[in-house]
Amino acid sequence: MLKTLSIAAAVIGFAVTMAAQTPEPADTFKVNYFSNAHTAGDPDGTVYLTDVGSSTVTGTNKGNLCAMIYVFRPDQQMAECCGCELTPDGLRTLSINGDLTSNPLTAATFTSGVIKIVSSSGYPACNPRHPVPVAGVRAWGTHIQTGGAVTETEFLDATLSAGELANLGPVCSSILLEGSGAGSCSCGTGD
Repeated sequence: MLKTLSIAAAVIGFAVTMAAQTPEPADTFKVNYFSNAHTAGDPDGTVYLTDVGSSTVTGTNKGNLCAMIYVFRPDQQMAECCGCELTPDGLRTLSINGDLTSNPLTAATFTSGVIKIVSSSGYPACNPRHPVPVAGVRAWGTHIQTGGAVTETEFLDATLSAGELANLGPVCSSILLEGSGAGSCSCGTGD
């Protein structure tokens, strides 16, 4: 009997541990890079966002989502974050130079890095300090190659682990509080 209880306790403990580490649903986390930003003579890179309209329509929401955007320097430090409203089938365009890398926490300009996007509920506030993952945001980015050639790729789906989700909001909150206005990206044009 004691052996059976020990096995049952071990199984329950394993299940609780696995539940705590369960990643968020698919299609909630997008990742891409940018390169050659703020490089004289090279064009500006862009990020395009849309809401595919798959979100549940309730109340005044009408299926609107938030793209919680987190911009990282090459040394893995978050430099800027923001939450952008997206309407179903709308298109939002963001400039790498003007919207995503022009207001970093520290004044040093950086030319390459990583952009992470969490597809989130929370419209209309879209607070990047508190992402609540739901599927539905799509993103594409242009990449400025050496010499100014432009390529475009879709942001890749990645697994949003509980640890990553628990880290993004507090780090964003910290840089927005410490930055006194610095560290906040902007949402470009469109809806």
